[in-house]
Amino acid sequence: MRSTTKRWRRRTLAVATSTLAAGAFLVAAHPQAGGAAPPAVPEVADQVPQLTEAGVTGGPASVSGGGTSTSADRSVCAPGAHWLRVRFTELSLRGNDSVTLTGSSAGSYTLTSRHWPGKAFHTRAFEGDCVRVSAALSDPASRFAIDAYQAGDRPLAAATTTVAAVGDVCGSSCNQTAPLIKNMNPQALILAGDNAYSSGTLSEYKNNYDPYYGQFKAITYPTPGNHEYNTSGASGYFDYFGARAGERGKGYYSFDVGDWHFVALNSNITRSTGSAQETWLKNDLAASTKPCTAAFFHHPRFSRGTHGDDSSVTPFFQALYNAKADLVVVGHDHNYQRYAPSRPDGTRDDANGVRELLIGTGGRGYYNFDQSSAAVQEAGNTNTFGVGKLTLTATDYRSDFVPVSGRTFTDTATGKCKKAASSPAFSVGTTPSSVSVKPGGTASVTVNVGSTGGFTAATALSVSGLPSGVTGTISPSSVTPPANGTATATLTLTASDTASGSAAATITGTSGSTTQTAKVTVSVGAAGGEAFADDFETDKGWRLNAAGSDTATAGKWERGDPEQTTSTYSNQIKQRGDTTSGVNCLVTGRLAGSEYGVNDLDGGASSMASPAFTVPAGGKLTFSYTFAHGDNATSADYLRIRVLDGTTPTTVFEKTGSATEVAGVWQNATADLSSFAGRSVRLLVEAADASTASLWESAVDDIRVTA
Repeated sequence: MRSTTKRWRRRTLAVATSTLAAGAFLVAAHPQAGGAAPPAVPEVADQVPQLTEAGVTGGPASVSGGGTSTSADRSVCAPGAHWLRVRFTELSLRGNDSVTLTGSSAGSYTLTSRHWPGKAFHTRAFEGDCVRVSAALSDPASRFAIDAYQAGDRPLAAATTTVAAVGDVCGSSCNQTAPLIKNMNPQALILAGDNAYSSGTLSEYKNNYDPYYGQFKAITYPTPGNHEYNTSGASGYFDYFGARAGERGKGYYSFDVGDWHFVALNSNITRSTGSAQETWLKNDLAASTKPCTAAFFHHPRFSRGTHGDDSSVTPFFQALYNAKADLVVVGHDHNYQRYAPSRPDGTRDDANGVRELLIGTGGRGYYNFDQSSAAVQEAGNTNTFGVGKLTLTATDYRSDFVPVSGRTFTDTATGKCKKAASSPAFSVGTTPSSVSVKPGGTASVTVNVGSTGGFTAATALSVSGLPSGVTGTISPSSVTPPANGTATATLTLTASDTASGSAAATITGTSGSTTQTAKVTVSVGAAGGEAFADDFETDKGWRLNAAGSDTATAGKWERGDPEQTTSTYSNQIKQRGDTTSGVNCLVTGRLAGSEYGVNDLDGGASSMASPAFTVPAGGKLTFSYTFAHGDNATSADYLRIRVLDGTTPTTVFEKTGSATEVAGVWQNATADLSSFAGRSVRLLVEAADASTASLWESAVDDIRVTA
């Protein structure tokens, strides 16, 4: 009897770089369905860690450029997503070269040479289900590369992260504060120093701290306090936290949570202006693309507690103030204090100041308020242990002091991120980013006008740069988006019988003296009545799970470059690593499986719906396909193409499974669509691993509908 355990042949994956010709600009995006587990993306050795909000999915993408490029805009898309952020694995820009990112609904940001040189990083989030990448490169040595994206399943304003914050912890009473953190279920816990009394030895960390706070070690981002340095070099601290504490002897580092950049600083080592740490801080803040910034360290710049104001950390506060940071969390004094947004000298500055939260209430005694402070204290308490709860979005924060059981003191503050708060503005995007129109035919594109900073003005829309013989009409010709929302219009393209060529047309939005633009590639299909064609090299606007009824849990349809996968049981190629043209196709789970049943279709049905098109008289569908399965397949498994006429589906092609081993082979097929002539329809490409779990792979390429 053969073994019931089957495994895919393991593949070694590598990220390769090659010399790019001047102007080279490559793109491929691999969207995932909302709610699906994100596929694995390669880990990068030197990157800014990114913690995500709840409900975030993602996957691999491939966008790169080098040399000189000013016009080849490309997009990374996840159909149906509310927002996207992308990960750069390389950003080496010289001189005034730049890369601009624009959300299809709202948001735009320009990256320059200062942004994370030498590090991989995730950008801020952009609203919409696509991010347009526009490069303006003039130096042949400039390079950039995007390898992954994250996508949100809820509006960006509702995408929150929770960070717990506390200092001066264990102490005799941290058994009271640890349950508060567990109940918060935060994405991260930041520590403001003096974590294990009284000398921060490794033994004290193991015996005093670990029994209560060790449960949070995987999400903890610490800083050391003066008590850690009662042990030479804070060795117990660095031994306990390891790499999470930053480089030994330095202890300063940064990471990202959602759209917030967090900076951990060490106020126990040299911190003067011009010091290595202060210089690192300024560079780190300048490199970040996030709209919101927080820092945490031990010694407070401002305090009415026993230790009072500490001017030695003024260089930290000055650098944060200059960079428009929003929050500082500190400890040292064993009480709770909230300060008004302040300048480094303590002067209240509600527009540009940094708010300090002193949360030295983790479980080590109490200090009274017996000092004066240069800053304005807005709230305070000297007899309640508790933990700070930071609820963060891409534009603002809420800070709550949560007391231990039996105590009643609470405090709440809110604020806007200074780099997120902007003057009213708008952005323009298109869906899809490329479209084909046949001679004598029409096609449509959705134009999105997104509001930021409360923009609510009328915006006039126009189109230019269309191919020869193609005209465009936008209706309505002027839209007014709601504040921080999106308004849409429809661009209708009409091609004459003699129309030809392809062009990157420009959609221009004008409101007052401000203009914003977006590009859409318009191609005139071959003469002879071609109504729809897609080789899947660009995003034509196919939608995953358009009806919301898919049940598949893995291996869902995506547009991308498939990776070959071979069964060691049958020695058959199940997922082909080639396409019939170009590099992309529609494929169920494009990545190679590391084990049997990984990245194939699982759990039910998955579907992809095409953009709408009008079927010509005598319409004929041609396409290429491949499907493969193991001998555990059944007739309930299928690859199917249906025509969706309104909400009525009609099957025009189907392949089903059987209890035999079938290898993946590219084949050609046709289907008669003449009964749909003159009707606006969509194609529905479906695959299913139904009934019992089985191995199923399928792909489709080079779809054409002609007369």
